[in-house]
Amino acid sequence: MPRFSVIVPAFRVQAYLHACLDSVLAQSFKDYEIVVVDDCSPDACGPIADEYARRDHRVTALHLPRNTGLGPARNAGMGRAAGDYLIFLDGDDTLLPDALQTIADRIDATGEPDVLMYDYARTYWTGRSVRNVLAAHLDEGGPARFRLTDRPELLRLLMVVWNKAYRRAFIEAEGFTFPPGYYEDTPWTYPVLMSAGSIAVLDAVCVSYRQRRRGNILSTTSEKHFDVFDQYDRVFAFIDARPELALWRPVMFRRMLDHFSALFASRDRLPHHSRAAFFRRAAASCRRYRTPGAPVPRRAQLRHGLLRLGARRTYQALSGAQRLGGRLRRGSAAVRRAVRGSALRAHYRIQLRLPLRSRDAVFAARGSGGYTGSPAAIEAKVRELVPGVRTAWICRAVDAHTVPTGTRHLVPGTFAHWTALARSAYLVNDAAFDRGLVKRRGQVLLQTHEGTPLRTVGTDLLDRPAAARGTDFEQLLRSVDTWDFSLSANPHSTLVRERAYPSAYLTLEYGSPRNDVYHRTGPADVARLRETLGIPAGSTALLYAPTHRDYRRVQQPALDLERLVRVLGPQFVVLARAPQLAGPGGHRAPHSRIIDVSGHRSVETLALASDALITDYASLMFDYVNLDRPVVLHLADIEAYEAARGTYFDITAFPPGIVARGQDELFDIFATDHWRGSRSAQLRAAFRARFCPYDDGYAAERVVRRVFLGETDGLPLPVPSAARRTPSALPAQDGAGAGVKS
Repeated sequence: MPRFSVIVPAFRVQAYLHACLDSVLAQSFKDYEIVVVDDCSPDACGPIADEYARRDHRVTALHLPRNTGLGPARNAGMGRAAGDYLIFLDGDDTLLPDALQTIADRIDATGEPDVLMYDYARTYWTGRSVRNVLAAHLDEGGPARFRLTDRPELLRLLMVVWNKAYRRAFIEAEGFTFPPGYYEDTPWTYPVLMSAGSIAVLDAVCVSYRQRRRGNILSTTSEKHFDVFDQYDRVFAFIDARPELALWRPVMFRRMLDHFSALFASRDRLPHHSRAAFFRRAAASCRRYRTPGAPVPRRAQLRHGLLRLGARRTYQALSGAQRLGGRLRRGSAAVRRAVRGSALRAHYRIQLRLPLRSRDAVFAARGSGGYTGSPAAIEAKVRELVPGVRTAWICRAVDAHTVPTGTRHLVPGTFAHWTALARSAYLVNDAAFDRGLVKRRGQVLLQTHEGTPLRTVGTDLLDRPAAARGTDFEQLLRSVDTWDFSLSANPHSTLVRERAYPSAYLTLEYGSPRNDVYHRTGPADVARLRETLGIPAGSTALLYAPTHRDYRRVQQPALDLERLVRVLGPQFVVLARAPQLAGPGGHRAPHSRIIDVSGHRSVETLALASDALITDYASLMFDYVNLDRPVVLHLADIEAYEAARGTYFDITAFPPGIVARGQDELFDIFATDHWRGSRSAQLRAAFRARFCPYDDGYAAERVVRRVFLGETDGLPLPVPSAARRTPSALPAQDGAGAGVKS
């Protein structure tokens, strides 16, 4: 008897059925069967099901003699199912990798509940994926198993059949089946949840719910949407037959009203001539099943009351007024934005005519992000070395807490922000200031850049449209012309940028200020950072920090981190700094040994706290080697990356550490300890010598003395690499770096 029976009804989904079935057959968990129910589909769904059944004995192809609809097709699949648990998967949806393993583990951990609820992500035809916005209701805190009365908020989740696993013995004992018609999930999911003796939740995305551009049955205009009335008749009949479920009647009444209102408000579902009849049927159902008691939001109370009274014209007038009010509010907001924009531009023009403030300096980093990077290191050194200076940092309000005390915080787009840009004598950024900036005579603009360039930048992107993505090169060059100084970490960066950003600025080849912290942080501070990030004592922490892929519209994980931590064993944790893993792109709650640090503002902190770096083409590798810790490159898609973005040298010929061309090769590198062997150390030393000749902990001081104090002689000379102290050594850890589980 298999653990799972995956039931896949198929009707007019030939374009998606291969992906659906492949997503199941590719699961790491193998104890399952698939029952594909061809609901007399007029396309190739039947032959596709037969093809898979011939290839794999776990697949059964069931052909219905006539089209019955989604509900009866699922019933037919249940009739053939032999698994302990039933999982329903629509033919145009897919399971995420390792979904069945994750579901199986949670079922075991919660003592085999009657129902396990898990999460999903909506996947659009563009490739964009968005996690369910109500995912917080799947929090695994509290009792592992419970009844619906303990967590009634679960009813706020999408009431569909395919985001749950059902214990087959429970379903058969209760005699649950699907009715015919549209909205067949309604009289299944509500009764199942109300009757379940035990429910558990899984805070992980297991299903990719495809949002088709067209062809979704429930989005078509049809009188079959009237089936919703029969489905709620079935729900209330079920409740009435079981007195112990009477407490759910007010809740179901309110949800029925919400459902009817949503259908009536949808302008593409009901034929125009049938809208009045639908409203009358809805009002009749409301009168028949009215059960006060469930709280109703204030904004819905009037709508519900009109629906119960059958006041269709008043209801429509109210809806029209609400839509008109929304348009007026949006129009009013647009007018306010335009007026405010004009006022800001006038204010800026006035400020440009006022004298510069010679002791004012404005700093920003990474598109008005938090206090970080080389601008932050320079700002701190300015306050230390330059008497009487007044510094300000431009960042969003949400990042204001990162700005140190004594440094003024400026929100982008405010009057204070434009005043500072107009009147400050010094402007420092690692990206570009607002395109409306007018560089004044006497202002000094320092461009610090974001690390050493491996990938193509600036005007070198002219012949790489996939990477340029509509870059306004004229605007880019206008911005470059405002630079007085361009900071460079090494000769390679100097040569690349003077060609890619051609203008008359002066290059300061002084090293990277953001790397100073690596040479000034001691083991005790590193231990504190590791504790703050939740790294268990004695663990080996791997920082995973991939870069953006220009050739992909939607970023996807290149490395299976859950498999990685299983291969590595309990001694290792992974610090995952990958935006595509955080939230909808990642699709699942993190493994206990995967610490999601995608939102962490300081990559320098993450680097200091880690024992090794796994990356691909990110400039972080050039900074990380300052720590003299292992680097492993995962370059599974190097040909595609080179073709789309291009690089300035062959990173495989001169890498900072061991190179893996595929995932299995990377696992082997860790399993054999090759990642931190003598060859890794040799590569790292050569890389550091070439790209970090000036990184000694004094780069920020050299910049401040040259730019802010005007010193051209007597600057701190770079410390020869042989004389530098060991940078930011890790604290001693018992058992750290233990062998990898094979």
